[in-house]
Amino acid sequence: MHVTSPVRTPLVTGGKTYADVTEDICKQVEGKPTKEWKVAFVISLAVLAYGTVCLFWTWWEGLGVWGLNKTVGWAWDITNFVWWVGIGHAGTLISAILLLFRQKWRTSINRAAEAMTIFAVLCAASFILMHMGRPWLAYWALPLPNTFGSLWVNFNSPLVWDVFAISTYFSVSCLFWYVGLVPDLATIRDRAQNKVSKYIYGVLSLGWNGSARTWSRYEYISLILAGLSTPLVLSVHTIVSMDFATSVIPGWHTTIFPPYFVAGAIFSGFAMVQNLMLVTRVVYKLEDYITFEHIESMNKIITLTGSIVGVAYLTEFFIAWYSGVEYESYAFYNRMAGPYWWAYWAMMTCNVISPQLFWSRKIRRSVKWTFFISVIVNIGMWFERFVIIVTSLHRDYVPSSWAMFSPTMFDIGDYIFSFGFFFTCFFLFSKYLPVINMAEVKGVIKSTSEKLPLKVSGVSKAERLASPAYKKDAE
Repeated sequence: MHVTSPVRTPLVTGGKTYADVTEDICKQVEGKPTKEWKVAFVISLAVLAYGTVCLFWTWWEGLGVWGLNKTVGWAWDITNFVWWVGIGHAGTLISAILLLFRQKWRTSINRAAEAMTIFAVLCAASFILMHMGRPWLAYWALPLPNTFGSLWVNFNSPLVWDVFAISTYFSVSCLFWYVGLVPDLATIRDRAQNKVSKYIYGVLSLGWNGSARTWSRYEYISLILAGLSTPLVLSVHTIVSMDFATSVIPGWHTTIFPPYFVAGAIFSGFAMVQNLMLVTRVVYKLEDYITFEHIESMNKIITLTGSIVGVAYLTEFFIAWYSGVEYESYAFYNRMAGPYWWAYWAMMTCNVISPQLFWSRKIRRSVKWTFFISVIVNIGMWFERFVIIVTSLHRDYVPSSWAMFSPTMFDIGDYIFSFGFFFTCFFLFSKYLPVINMAEVKGVIKSTSEKLPLKVSGVSKAERLASPAYKKDAE
């Protein structure tokens, strides 16, 4: 007789079989686009078109169209860059670290999180190109042979470290994402009715045949990539934080930035995954695969990382006071009570106070509350980067050079471009590729689904539906 654990509730509800998983997840790829998808895709294209016009004008006229000045040389561009890099952290953490720790609840969300990582890193890279002003000379940031001229990058600059860190992170993330797609692409290939679709998915699936040897190699390479990706979760945002920590500007010159930035990146990344998956869950009717257990597990991580970020905020103030350096003390006082006080308190409210609501189990398992708080968290994390960058620059050592920053329509338009690009890519991904990893979800059905064969479980359907585990998940 099968005994259901009272501790672990099912990760897949609705009594799904292997055939049900294949049918439910493949139908959004094989079917025609829904009306809702078309409307959302057209809106994202319109946003992308407007942002592209602003981006082209920025490159045509130069960075003078932004609101930068001699004092505030970095503002929205670097704020948006750091924000997008942070959002891209959750995908690798879910795919790599949770895989190594054998956390099975990752199986329903890792595919979309990995895709989100790739699109977010591309958005971050776009701001590097924007800030160059001359994107056609972007290759100057790479160490090139002297046949290109007497040009060599400064390896002591953290901006060069960014190029290596982000390009490595992007490459490994793409490889991890694609390797995980191969078994599902083969499934779509075998189901395809159209010759063109069958050929395209056949090429992309790399001749997958589903043999025991193929599966063994697939699992082996997944573990290798997870091992390679895990250090990247810590290193990428650590190097991004060094753009600031290696300077001598008050408010930036601090050793707490690396762990503080990593925690903040995971914090904002998980919030964005929640936003995307909750919408995907409703649009594609995937409530049986993205359950309250997944939502609650992710909210616990958001609560943990949000608390770490809150401690980091307080630690910064303590160190500024304890150091006895008046410039450091003033930098943090200026954040709290200076001209940009509203940005600081918005950051504190969104990042420190709002995640604490997740201590309530009812809120932690509420779809509406989760979506709302996740949006608030991402707004707060954007304000965090704005506060760190702009408030530290606009008042430095010399009062005569103090200045204020105000964004122009092109600052805002270039930011809108990144949103248009991100959501356009995500909508295309969700339509033409399986948004949930079918192969891995099938691996957790046998041990977690409440629908088991009667001859194996010895429990009737009525008894299964009346079980505490089923009722708890259906709340």
